Amino acid sequence: MQIFTKEITVSKEDLDQLNHVNNVRYVQWVQNIAESHWLQNASKEILENYYWVLVKHTIDYKGQAFLDDKIMIKTYVISSEGVTSTRKVEMFTNEKLIIRSETKWCLIDAKSHRPTRIIKEISGLFN
Repeated sequence: MQIFTKEITVSKEDLDQLNHVNNVRYVQWVQNIAESHWLQNASKEILENYYWVLVKHTIDYKGQAFLDDKIMIKTYVISSEGVTSTRKVEMFTNEKLIIRSETKWCLIDAKSHRPTRIIKEISGLFN
């Protein structure tokens, strides 16, 4: 399993009326890190022929983050079978878990725009 990480710093635009990170922002960060991980590993040919769509998303809020907090985001794929792949995302502040998410993605053929089986070249990108 390949773990991909990224650190971000909470900005004023990330906050809600309670002055902590808005829940919608966490969902955006889950999507952003998945995309970054995909773009880092996939070849130009794979990117031209395939894309992912989100099928299911769950998120557990374990804590809060505030202005100027540094958040370490980590993601990894836990399974890939058929046309879907399941990915975990975890976010930490000061090594404390604040978010745990699981997302299910469906691989789409860029020409037909229909679900397609995950080929070894793609599943191997995240081992």
